[in-house]
Amino acid sequence: MIALSLAEIAEVVGGQTHDIPDPSVQVTGPVVRDSREVEPGSLFVAFVGEHVDGHDFADAVVEAGAVALLASRPVGVPAIVVDDAQSALGALARHVVRRLGATLVALTGSAGKTSTKDLIAQVLARKAPTVFTPGSFNNEIGLPLTALSATAETRFLVLEMGARGIGHIRYLTDLTPPQIGLVLNVGTAHIGEFGGREQIAQAKGELVEALPSVEDGGVAVLNADDPLVRAMASRTKAKVILFGESGEADVRAENVRLTDSGQPAFSLHTPSGCSEVTMRLYGEHHVSNALAAAAVAHELGMSADEIATALSEAGSLSRWRMEVTERPDGVTIVNDAYNANPESMRAALRALAAMGKGRRTWAVLGKMAELGDEALAEHDAVGRLAVRLNVGKLVAVGGREASWLQLGAYNEGSWGEESVHVSDAQAAVDLLRSELRPGDVVLVKASRSVGLESVAQALVEAGTEGEVAAR
Repeated sequence: MIALSLAEIAEVVGGQTHDIPDPSVQVTGPVVRDSREVEPGSLFVAFVGEHVDGHDFADAVVEAGAVALLASRPVGVPAIVVDDAQSALGALARHVVRRLGATLVALTGSAGKTSTKDLIAQVLARKAPTVFTPGSFNNEIGLPLTALSATAETRFLVLEMGARGIGHIRYLTDLTPPQIGLVLNVGTAHIGEFGGREQIAQAKGELVEALPSVEDGGVAVLNADDPLVRAMASRTKAKVILFGESGEADVRAENVRLTDSGQPAFSLHTPSGCSEVTMRLYGEHHVSNALAAAAVAHELGMSADEIATALSEAGSLSRWRMEVTERPDGVTIVNDAYNANPESMRAALRALAAMGKGRRTWAVLGKMAELGDEALAEHDAVGRLAVRLNVGKLVAVGGREASWLQLGAYNEGSWGEESVHVSDAQAAVDLLRSELRPGDVVLVKASRSVGLESVAQALVEAGTEGEVAAR
């Protein structure tokens, strides 16, 4: 964080100083909420959680080098006491962002936010120092913590914004007002909470409503291939840039194809020129993510060749998102178990089909959460798609939703042992360990709550054990 004195922080957040001998002492380290992340000069934010109370770590964080705590009660060590730690954290982020000389880029969407954010960050980092959201740290706590990690040298601040209801993104944009706002898509993720895609579009569009006008440098980057996103152009006073495969897109892809290993390649067309891209990531769905990143980079002055080179060299920065591991015995594990919704599930299955040409493929799938009344139909549809894509074997893991996945496969024409329903992750691991053979490709995917990353990890470790045994 840019250096601020404890006195200034107390004034910004409306707090009272307690046990602070010298209020002119500055916070020069990171603002953190995890005691394990404290460094000399840190400010520790003490949240009261369901199982852990940050105030209990007061002595430990000060011993580790924290200058003070941002707390909701006195703790016997230097602290700024406030009524609400989350509101105070947001106020501090708002104050720091206003003092930064950085261009703030915000993005949202139903699917692909984290992968796209990682691409934008890697492209812009070639131009100037860039700070970006780690993982999916995109809520009312994660976003201000990310903003506070920017320094005086930061030129681009890339922030992912999540939403679980109307008004959430409006709140986040108030904390960190963006100059460039990107909306990727409107899908069915969290549709059970929102109530419908139109409500999701209303919530996501709050981002473009928060942008400055054209005259003040605001830019809305919208997906030309998604009608609900494209319609958001009427909700902003900012300049509108369209990306996609549509011929009307300002930044578009032509001649889209997949390599033999399932990696997308395409011709990138921008208003300033064209260039060829071959990505290191897996799956055709990354083309749209790459175009979104390219549109942002173009608006910030990068050439088509610079953008194409950066996209071709970019990797995955976040765990469990199409994370590909080649085992010594020739088995390929694709760990995409961080989260799942119908759109990302379909994209992952298509990527599996492309990667598995000429090889036996396995789809180890579990529940897609928060689909409300659409849950049965969406799980059934994913099971059917696995059959249509000729996935060698579907392993549906879990309870009711997993049974719907298998039912969809049966109804689409699956027979014999092509699909199987197992009760839990360990049962899936036991099955795969006994039946995998060299050359197989295994996709593991479900909503985060299912915890199927344990399956992928166990399979990766099993390959290492096999190598040791062979030696």
